[in-house]
Amino acid sequence: MKHITKTIWILSIVSLFQDVCSEMLYPVMPIYLSSIGFSIALIGILEGFAESTIGISKGYFGKQSDISGKRLPFIQWGYALTVIGKTAMVLIAHPVWVFFTRSLDRLGKGVRTGARDAMLSDEATDENKGKIFGFHRSLDTLGAVIGPLLALIYLYYYPEDYKMLFFLAFIPGVVAVLLTFFLKDKKRQDTFIKKKGSFLSFLSYWKEAPLVYRRVLIGLLVFALVNSSDLFLILRLKETGMSDTWVIGGFIFYNLVYAIFSFPLGILADKIGLKKIFIFGLFVFVGVYLGMAMDLPAKMYLILFGCYGIFSAATEGVAKAWISNIAAKKDTATAIGLFAGFQSVCAFLASSLTGLIWYAYGAGVAFTATAIVVLGVSTYFVFLRTNTTKTILIN
Repeated sequence: MKHITKTIWILSIVSLFQDVCSEMLYPVMPIYLSSIGFSIALIGILEGFAESTIGISKGYFGKQSDISGKRLPFIQWGYALTVIGKTAMVLIAHPVWVFFTRSLDRLGKGVRTGARDAMLSDEATDENKGKIFGFHRSLDTLGAVIGPLLALIYLYYYPEDYKMLFFLAFIPGVVAVLLTFFLKDKKRQDTFIKKKGSFLSFLSYWKEAPLVYRRVLIGLLVFALVNSSDLFLILRLKETGMSDTWVIGGFIFYNLVYAIFSFPLGILADKIGLKKIFIFGLFVFVGVYLGMAMDLPAKMYLILFGCYGIFSAATEGVAKAWISNIAAKKDTATAIGLFAGFQSVCAFLASSLTGLIWYAYGAGVAFTATAIVVLGVSTYFVFLRTNTTKTILIN
């Protein structure tokens, strides 16, 4: 396919295998943690600690990638740390060990995210970034379809054998790491400042960044503050009385729709504007959450879950393509890392807030409140002016 280079193919297949590894374990992670004595509260603390604290590392390592002018070492170490962290978690059933290994897993994502997305951006032009990031998201999310399917098949024949599932997930994880050795760093002509900086030095990019970047980031982070974990959607399906098989099936259906639509929506974003497709995705999100707030037949919730896949396809890769287009090329990893780091912190706060509202007032109020805020964010982006020389294709 035109514009899809060897590097893009390899990065996309690496992400596919890594997602197979991760999503094999996603449906059983809370079940396994409960089986070794973790309470719901402790599981929440574990996920919050891992996502928010380690999320900040995305900004730091993104900046280090820009400073060094290298992408590959961060990508390789990032994937390796994730695989080690996931597999080692089941070696010792102790909270301290679980916190350590889960953090190692998340640290791996922090190390690789900015550098990987910057390498994707380096392979693209401003005119086809939606296509490139959409293609990557399609293959990445295809792994999120295959992983749960493999888990369902294994657990059908070997019920509750969670430990072995963790070890089996190690195989696609290792394949992902090995495939990174077929990647090569581009020789860069940019002039880099050769200084390491402190762990939080990447925060200074906020002052250095173009005004349009700051305006876009404000909207993205307000959205992230109410965009809670997908686990709440899964819990909503469970509330309707669906069996675990149907619930996991709904999650697989969501990822399948996500994978199918990411690439074509990325291509469309390049033609009509990244901002327009992103806003379309937000309006789909509002519709899904308003639907989830209602009392509907169980099958309708599955349809809404499919629509949620369209939302993800229209926003996840598009947001990164948008950011990479409005940042200077030498700062791409820093710009994406700053966004991804704060997005992780906001996601933790969003999930905490949604959980509290759900507990106090019920699922309907929680989903409706989120939809109202996102409708406001959508309006903000509709009226946001992003006309600059570099970003003329974004509108």
